Amino acid sequence: MIDTNDILASRILIVDDQVANVQLLTRMLADAGYHNVHATSNSREVCALHRRDAYDLILLDLQMPGMDGFQVMDGLKTNEADLYLPVIVLTAQPGHKLRALQAGARDFISKPFDLVEVKTRIRNMLEVRLLYRQLALFNAVLEHTVKERTAELRESEARFRSLTELASDWYWEQDEHGSFTKVSGPVLDMLGIRVDTLMSDASPTDGWDSGQRQALQSKIDQRQPFLDFGLTRTNSDGTRQQFRVSGEPIFNSAARFLGYRGIGVEVGTHH
Repeated sequence: MIDTNDILASRILIVDDQVANVQLLTRMLADAGYHNVHATSNSREVCALHRRDAYDLILLDLQMPGMDGFQVMDGLKTNEADLYLPVIVLTAQPGHKLRALQAGARDFISKPFDLVEVKTRIRNMLEVRLLYRQLALFNAVLEHTVKERTAELRESEARFRSLTELASDWYWEQDEHGSFTKVSGPVLDMLGIRVDTLMSDASPTDGWDSGQRQALQSKIDQRQPFLDFGLTRTNSDGTRQQFRVSGEPIFNSAARFLGYRGIGVEVGTHH
């Protein structure tokens, strides 16, 4: 909800070349409690004034010398800092109302003025304007918070991966199709192990225990986590290496499976 004091403190600019109209609107607004009201009879000043003072509402006469109200609205649209055009047009021409709304005006007030209508339309407009500003501010804060949280999450993930790589011989990630998207660790270089062979179908020449590997693949197919799962590999020289692998499935907020991530470590070599 918008506080009444905020509405009455709104910055309002009256633009009309008729002194009587300016005086009438100024007095009416003052009597209603508005205390930040300004006026100009020079339509060419409006865009510069708005860029400087960021008015919450501009009461704009359409029929003025120099620049008419439609030209002023075109100029106001170039202010990239304000995507919401806070304009109520003042007109005695019924045919101008639709054109003014199409040009970007938010509302219109007919001449001669009905003071009750004028006060109602101005207050309604200011309430919408201030709500729009609150929403823009909220979105800006939300965007900043999301960026901060995203950066923190990336830093946390980087620390996690760094720690897992220090504490294990390899770290791995798979996508939902079982393809490895990240594999790292010193054991890959030292032993020449292709980690994808841990998860693929057994081959009679790769040395891995086919029963163990099929059991591991079954867990992955069922989207189950596994901890210190034992794998054995027999090398060409007869030595047997033993490994422990741990992994967990990854899901998004909608419970959609995204893949796996895990670590592996060599626990011993036997002759």
